Amino acid sequence: MGTDVAELFIVVTVIAVALIFDYTNGFHDSANAMAGPIATGAIRPRTAVILGAFLNLVGACLSTAVAKTISGGFFDDQLITASIILAGLVGAIVWNLMTWLFGLPSSSSHALFGGLIGAVIVGAGIASVHGWVIVSKVLLPAIVAPLVAGVAAAWATRLAYRITRRTPSVHTGTGFKYGQAFTSSMVALAHGTSDGQKTMGVITLVLIAANLQAAGTGPQMWVIMISALAIGLGTYSGGWRIMRAMGKGIVEIETPQGAASGAATSATILASAHLGFGLSTTHVSTGSILGSGVGRGAEVRWSVARRMVFAWLLTLPGAALVGGLAALLADQGVWGISVLLVLLAGICLAIYSLSRRHRITHANVTDSHEVLVLAAATPPTYAGEALLEAPNKPKKVKKPKLKSAA
Repeated sequence: MGTDVAELFIVVTVIAVALIFDYTNGFHDSANAMAGPIATGAIRPRTAVILGAFLNLVGACLSTAVAKTISGGFFDDQLITASIILAGLVGAIVWNLMTWLFGLPSSSSHALFGGLIGAVIVGAGIASVHGWVIVSKVLLPAIVAPLVAGVAAAWATRLAYRITRRTPSVHTGTGFKYGQAFTSSMVALAHGTSDGQKTMGVITLVLIAANLQAAGTGPQMWVIMISALAIGLGTYSGGWRIMRAMGKGIVEIETPQGAASGAATSATILASAHLGFGLSTTHVSTGSILGSGVGRGAEVRWSVARRMVFAWLLTLPGAALVGGLAALLADQGVWGISVLLVLLAGICLAIYSLSRRHRITHANVTDSHEVLVLAAATPPTYAGEALLEAPNKPKKVKKPKLKSAA
């Protein structure tokens, strides 16, 4: 295979894998916008994912600030190759699918950044990573944004309940359902504006690395359109496992707090996307849901929240480790990339097969707050299963012994 043909094969492969990542980003993060209204019944599950998919697609076409940050800010363009970017995408996809399997709303954005950082360090050296840009555009927003969104959601929830405390619940319930539908739609739009651009930035980066696009330029129109379509299709597929964890796992959501958390989430994400921050919409959305629970004085499942925080902390190094290992294979040329693609397909198939053991769909997404994976002997999850699996046995009545006549 000639050099030019081999390079073109790698570029096309990277673009295809980037779109696969974009698809996983869509179903992994669809819960950020639609878990709340589905949990409260404000929007039906199927309607919610259709609406979210459309708004993700529209949002991805609205701005390119984040895409330009990724394609021209994180790494030294002169040292990045298409195979390195492919390895980073593999790390992001594997981490996304693993956390989806366990119903952990980790950050797809941080999975992408982690995978790319690990691959770049192995393939081009640590000097090619612009550390300060990573800190200022990724790490600091990851700490500040969820706190800001959580505090805003807590105060907004408290204010919503205070204002409507004298209003009959039948009227407030209807009004807040419309409000929650509106704010969740804004979150979906904001998610497309933020996360849809990340794949655009990656594809632009690989085109620049292959000298098919001038350095310092933004994404082309065809890149914008296919990236927007991929994340929209991913959102439409549902991502029901994380939808359950976000909507039921952290706190039982009511419509007023759902509307308040949605407003706080969308405002934070849109502001960050405008500034070009590589923000995690998952972190912001989770912070808002936690804040709304605190604002209402509801019972927050802090054990679930701690598991989510652990997943957040592990995302960057975990995806970086997978991306670095993938870079060792991708650096071997066409045969190494072929082996890497076969391994990726096998991992995806294995994770999908495991997810079928305890399947979650739009029909049962709100039935429980648990996301089961391997636990075949776990206590019953759904209402009524306990009666089916272990019916109550009638107690035996001891008959009195008859005394024999002396």
